[in-house]
Amino acid sequence: MVLGTTLVERDRSGAQGTRIPAPLNSEAAVQERVADLERRLGDPWDPGNPLGHAALLAADERGTLLPEAEQALDDACLNAEFVPASLGGRLVRADSLARVLRSVFRRDQALGVGYGAFSCLAGASVWAAGNRAQRRWAADLLLGGGRLAVSFRELAHANAFLRDEFSLRTSGGTRMLNGSKQVIINADRAQGLVIVCRSSDEPGSRAHSTLFLDRAALPGDRVHDLESYPMAGMRGCRKTGLEFTDCPVPDESLLGEEGSGVDLALRTFAFTRGILPSMVLAGGDTALRTAARFAAGHGVGGRPVERNPQARRTLSGAFTDLLICDSLALAATRAAGFGHGVTGVYAAAAKYLLPILLNDAVHELSVLLGSSIYVRDGEFGIFQKHVRDLPLTSLGHAGAAAALSTISPQLPALARRSWLVDAPSDGSLLRLRDELPTLDLRRLGTFAAHDPLCAELLAAQDSLDHTGHRAVLRPLVDHLVEELRRLRNSCATLAPLNRASLANPHTYALADRYTLVLAAAACLGVWRHQQGGPDAFLASPDWLVVALLRICTRLGIGLPGNAPGPEDEVFTELQRRYREGTSFDLYDSPLATS
Repeated sequence: MVLGTTLVERDRSGAQGTRIPAPLNSEAAVQERVADLERRLGDPWDPGNPLGHAALLAADERGTLLPEAEQALDDACLNAEFVPASLGGRLVRADSLARVLRSVFRRDQALGVGYGAFSCLAGASVWAAGNRAQRRWAADLLLGGGRLAVSFRELAHANAFLRDEFSLRTSGGTRMLNGSKQVIINADRAQGLVIVCRSSDEPGSRAHSTLFLDRAALPGDRVHDLESYPMAGMRGCRKTGLEFTDCPVPDESLLGEEGSGVDLALRTFAFTRGILPSMVLAGGDTALRTAARFAAGHGVGGRPVERNPQARRTLSGAFTDLLICDSLALAATRAAGFGHGVTGVYAAAAKYLLPILLNDAVHELSVLLGSSIYVRDGEFGIFQKHVRDLPLTSLGHAGAAAALSTISPQLPALARRSWLVDAPSDGSLLRLRDELPTLDLRRLGTFAAHDPLCAELLAAQDSLDHTGHRAVLRPLVDHLVEELRRLRNSCATLAPLNRASLANPHTYALADRYTLVLAAAACLGVWRHQQGGPDAFLASPDWLVVALLRICTRLGIGLPGNAPGPEDEVFTELQRRYREGTSFDLYDSPLATS
């Protein structure tokens, strides 16, 4: 099994020499891994491709994952992406992990979740708190092609099927696990189980612990698989559950200390809540490509798309929303690499906001397809599948309420100590292809002392005074800075909250607005730090103006008189990427597509 990637070394004459390993955290290594997956999975639009849309849709109708696709991911050793490099895998950066997995999610959200994403989520707890033996066992299991499953205790019960809970009690000197949970992805085919359970009846955050179990070592008559839970989307995903009845578990199965379950979950959420929506946005890429393909071949409203202004605006708007999503996801995933205390806030913001933007964009695009939106097979059937799958992938291991519950307690401290005070960072948080320190989940904090992303708003104000874009962007940036000022005034008066406090509608509303301000700051930061770089489109103000206008509309704040933005320029870039077969995210990556 070859887990690294290679580069071709050339001598001074340009002749090809020996192949040498490329550092795993380098941009060249990431691009090569993305290209390798694209090559293995092939052109999804090719009806003759056994791993293409036609085969994936047929498997979805059967309610299974495509076996040939899973085999292709096995052959690519995809599980190595979830294992730290220090343990023999390829996990060195959160942002590069998400980029690699986009090749899978772009084709089938259920394949991305069902094959490996939840092994990654489960593994995060082991890498963050496991002892040497636990980490080694988990790494060997994944590198050998096995799977992990995870059952978190939901911090806010947004959906009925998330309300089940496990309990851990000591009886006769032996720890006993009881309870059931109806939906655990891959529970019936995972050998390693990460289980968050109630271990005390006392109130507070110390009432839960985390177990890491080898299912093969548990008594078979004390563990039962529950029936698959039916859902409209993600039909190929194994959505079974588990029931434990007086199941003895060894003392060495504890991850970390007893009572540290909530703290461990919050630390790992700082990683997982950022990477999962970053992967999932690739489904929005396919929805947009399908709509663009339909519009190019069939027109919209009886007219070619080029002569239909509303269709162009819809396509440009969806493209811009993907760029907004990726900007916020970039900040969240790169923050994990630096171990910033605010990482959990950024990750929760991405977990909350990206599903809203992606689902809205997909539903706007559905108008362009007309009645073809209901087609479940053929050239455009993949659109309907992503419409069904996106809402469930966005739920993941924690819904919107849980994400807002993570953000809300941090708002008073950020308002008093950080907003409109912090100096901007050096840009390493928002430069696309800069290398990062090796990810270490053990050092992720949960206290947000500073907010370098919001500092990008003031930095943008200052930089606009010295560029040629002042007249276009300055009114928008001024509106957003004023919105941050209003948020600071509102949040600074809140009584300090703690994790055990229940959030209320007022703090949820403030957290909601804060996520939009963060998204605007991320877009400004991406644009600002692309100046002088190789990507002329991201360095131009066109996409940024459209992005900020769309965010301001969602915030309901006043817009400048020339509110219509440069959608034509954005549409031109969309057409170029569509023709050349490159991704609609920040990276403009070559895809295996026709």
